[in-house]
Amino acid sequence: MEATTKTTEEIQEILRTLGIQDMNPSYGTGQKYGASQGGNQKAVHSPIDGQYLATVQFATREEYDQVIATAQQAFLTWREMPAPKRGEIVRQIGNKLREYKEPLGKLVTLEMGKIYQEGLGEVQEMIDICDFAVGQSRQLYGKTIASERPEHQMLEKYQPLGIVGIISAFNFPVAVWSWNAMIAAICGDVCIWKPSEKTPLCAMACQHIVAQVMKENDLPEGIFSFINGDAELGKWMAEDRRVPLVSATGSTRMGKSVAQTVAGRLGKSLLELGGNNAIIMTANANIEMALRAIVFGSVGTCGQRCTTTRRLIIHESIYDQVRDRLVQAYGGLKIGNPMNENTLVGPLIDKDAVNGFTNALEVVQKEGGKVLTGGDVLTLDGLEGGNYVQPAIVEAENSYEMVQEETFAPILYLIKYNGDVINAINIQNDVKQGLSSAIFSDNIQETEAFLSFRGSDCGIANVNIGTSGAEIGGAFGGEKETGGGRESGSDSWKAYMRRQTNTINYSQELPLAQGIKFDVDVD
Repeated sequence: MEATTKTTEEIQEILRTLGIQDMNPSYGTGQKYGASQGGNQKAVHSPIDGQYLATVQFATREEYDQVIATAQQAFLTWREMPAPKRGEIVRQIGNKLREYKEPLGKLVTLEMGKIYQEGLGEVQEMIDICDFAVGQSRQLYGKTIASERPEHQMLEKYQPLGIVGIISAFNFPVAVWSWNAMIAAICGDVCIWKPSEKTPLCAMACQHIVAQVMKENDLPEGIFSFINGDAELGKWMAEDRRVPLVSATGSTRMGKSVAQTVAGRLGKSLLELGGNNAIIMTANANIEMALRAIVFGSVGTCGQRCTTTRRLIIHESIYDQVRDRLVQAYGGLKIGNPMNENTLVGPLIDKDAVNGFTNALEVVQKEGGKVLTGGDVLTLDGLEGGNYVQPAIVEAENSYEMVQEETFAPILYLIKYNGDVINAINIQNDVKQGLSSAIFSDNIQETEAFLSFRGSDCGIANVNIGTSGAEIGGAFGGEKETGGGRESGSDSWKAYMRRQTNTINYSQELPLAQGIKFDVDVD
């Protein structure tokens, strides 16, 4: 293992490359930043080696209200711009992200801890959603509807909502924001971003990149804004009637709180919450292909993806073979500094995550689970302050309480099934979450059953590909305690707009619908 990284110095150099001088603003409304005059502070440390990165200022309520007011004013200008023109601004943002892809990808790795290839991939995902949004800006389609009344026309139109509040999680510190912000922007909305307090520097860098584009186009403050803060800031946003839509990504516990608060004021919420994702391997699976998908899905991002593979449901006829080969593969995983090109597994985000990992293993063993490999907390030379663990494989039953929960760490539960594929599907569906799912089988009857109304109850259902690694062209989201939201591609743009039905009478008469007669003398 290489010697300790100069993480703080590297972060500072990246921020200078991006043109950022002030590392600790509490909020930004476009072309300028503000430092809190009285908000709380939080020190940020890298999960790689524990090095101090920055002290983040949290915005006060007064500063939050200032950002809201600026965004409200910006909305009046932004909504007037034709959607394809808004798409042109998003195109320019995508080009800026291309320009800064490498330093921004490195920043994601240093602050969040995912391997550098995944950091670059996350920035590429931002670029991809910009490209998608540019095209979508010319396709905000409504409908024409046949009217039952003569010389009447019915239309369905979509109008911008106003302010979209975006609450993002640490595991994808930039990509998930862009899914929301770029689509909302072409819809005519303005966005206020509350990033995770664990990864604020990535948010600040994105805000700075966007601000360059806003300034170059002489656009007003407040179209894209961010505010640093903790859960209290999220509560302000959820309670605020000036924010018609709150899009929140994170734990189910957090999402329930946001949903209840937003619903209490009859606002809209878009929730992307926990997953407890399974891969089914039938007797007809291509084992070689499945094993590669399973290992990436279960240990990629050190198990800190909402789409991480957490359960592997294996037919009894191939169970022993799959189990043994997975244990062997886990034994060869390269764990360490995520900036090292040979590393496959970086650190967990913080000590709390490490404790969650070890606690889950303790509990599942008490329930009867058997740890086959991994489970150790690691101290690596030169990275003593980092949060490293050995990914674990556990033989378990789906009914175990711990298996029913999402542990945001690299624990893969092996579950044996017998009988036909419907038995496996029933096991897969027998959890509270419903985000991502997959089946490996070369039998068309099995794969079609998996994709049928009797099949997977998840928002994402894949065949011969893993649970992790969605493309931006499809709608992303899940069912049950995953929240029911949809982001990114397909027609997800509709969540960021309000639907309006128009009826136009171009006759000289006033017939009523349903043939109702209501004659009244108005002379």
